Amino acid sequence: MTAVDMGLRFLGVGGSAGMDLGSASAVLEIDGEPALLIDCGQETPQRFLDTYGRLPPAVFITHAHMDHVSGLEPLFFAAWFDDTTVEPVQLFVPVEVVPLVQQRVVIERSPLAEGGVNFWDAFHLVPVAQGFWWRKHWFDVLPVRHHRPGFAFGLRLADRFLYTGDTRPIPELLAAHAGGHELVFHDCRPDGNPSHSGWDDLQREYPPELLARIRVYHYGTAADAARMRALGADIVVAGQACAVGPGPG
Repeated sequence: MTAVDMGLRFLGVGGSAGMDLGSASAVLEIDGEPALLIDCGQETPQRFLDTYGRLPPAVFITHAHMDHVSGLEPLFFAAWFDDTTVEPVQLFVPVEVVPLVQQRVVIERSPLAEGGVNFWDAFHLVPVAQGFWWRKHWFDVLPVRHHRPGFAFGLRLADRFLYTGDTRPIPELLAAHAGGHELVFHDCRPDGNPSHSGWDDLQREYPPELLARIRVYHYGTAADAARMRALGADIVVAGQACAVGPGPG
């Protein structure tokens, strides 16, 4: 069987208070081609176009805070008026998040002044529960600890990566789903709060072997990144591509 090369390329690494770093979003690349965009903040579609010269074939949404979904509006316009797009953009959304996206983004009778078009016409909406198939790979969808129960979800591709999305520490989840060789891309800033992890939280909650596989993003400023790097954190920056190869054996 031919080996498949995969990587996660980060288009942005900031939170809602660190927009100069770009809204946190990543692209799964398979054999060098963009396969799945994770989250879609306001400027994410343009960053994707600037990077790949085309629209994403598929998007996974972790939760419905605006720095993760507001880019669905410009993505709608780009997809609807793109004559080169044959299929609508696949939009994988946890079932609990679908009504929140509807409330926050799909609020107009018609997204076009001329009418006659529904927002979802530019997408193929796939509500997901435990996970979904895409490009012959199974992706696990995992509940995380952000804001309130059932509000936010992470994404895992077994033996490749686990992307937490916004979360507090989730040691039980990572023990069950990142116990092998997966790289873990984890929400982190220098100091935690009730909805987000701090670097001290990660050091307290995770064993050294797991910390060595954690890459952190969703911080506020470049100074925050420098501060955590000085403390030993492995920081992801915008534009960086991280190989997510299979584990030994």
